[in-house]
Amino acid sequence: MNKAIKYRLYPTKKQTEYFLKCFGCCRFVYNQALNWRMAAYKADRTSLNYNDTAFGLTALKRQFVWLKEADSIALQQALRNLDSAYDSFFKKNGGFPKFKSAKHSRKSYMTINQNGTVSVSDNAVKLPKVGTVKAKIHRKPLPDWKLKSATVSMDSDGKFYVSCLFEFDKLIYIVPTSGKAIGLDYKSDGLYMDSNGNVGSNHKYYRESYVKLAKEQRKLKNKTIGSNNYRKQQLKINRIHKHIANQRLDNLHKLSTKITNSYDVVCVESLNMRSLSNKGFGNGKATMDNGYGMFLNMLEYKLADRGKHFVKVDKWFPSTQLCSCCGCRMRLALNERIYKCSCGLTIDRDHNAAINIRNEGLRILQSA
Repeated sequence: MNKAIKYRLYPTKKQTEYFLKCFGCCRFVYNQALNWRMAAYKADRTSLNYNDTAFGLTALKRQFVWLKEADSIALQQALRNLDSAYDSFFKKNGGFPKFKSAKHSRKSYMTINQNGTVSVSDNAVKLPKVGTVKAKIHRKPLPDWKLKSATVSMDSDGKFYVSCLFEFDKLIYIVPTSGKAIGLDYKSDGLYMDSNGNVGSNHKYYRESYVKLAKEQRKLKNKTIGSNNYRKQQLKINRIHKHIANQRLDNLHKLSTKITNSYDVVCVESLNMRSLSNKGFGNGKATMDNGYGMFLNMLEYKLADRGKHFVKVDKWFPSTQLCSCCGCRMRLALNERIYKCSCGLTIDRDHNAAINIRNEGLRILQSA
């Protein structure tokens, strides 16, 4: 089993220069190899790949000597990424590979641990050619975990991170027989409503920082494109966006951890969040600001780590229309927020839906 842990890096000025150089070299190798492959196919229908000697890293280094300054494993990985992009294209799992932009492409490179070239200590991470880089080690791997690779990246706000991938034997958990189960129904103005009647979170972090963000964006409009002041203002805006994203992630991690520690079975609907955020519903910003899709992904892997159950109920299951008490079915308009059944049940529609999702999830789990 594999697990990645992401650490914040605090490189020196010299180490920062190396990281930026390595990002650029990997991008150059990817673009140059893509250009060669496209030209070869256009000339005589020749299909090059990573194993061709005339196409590989040795040929590139012979032509561009300055590539030797970067980590050779990172450059090889850039060529492997291009091969993977071609494979995905031919399998119709993605579009044709595109050239990477120096401005808009993600700045990152991956290196593999070979005989201790990558390691994690108490307050630093060791990387090839750059040495020991100061880092915030908020979580240490267990002694039997084997470090496989490390991916160094830089965010749009200028901060550096390294994601270390560890391999370990999957632990066998015994799921508690307490039968603690919960159902979650998506709620636009509260992230979710659970089957106990609790609302997840009323925070809308993008909305809360909207005025500050708009002010900085108006300042950018008055700057000359490409100037130093323009880039400085862009960095300010990127930092605000990153702060919003960090607030959202922190909140989602806390909520998902609390649920996974408290319940053995979590039942949710398999919703298409991209469809829910379209213009037709008129609540796209609120939907994307919630981060419900990320929240479900967190629940899924955290429950799997603990040996617990994550059950997805089909999105066409009429959770809102069914009475959670007698099973009677009744259609509700979107503006009707209270479910009133002929059996005498009067309940919030989202609470009723969450109970139905929990019951249907338990049925699916028992029949599996």
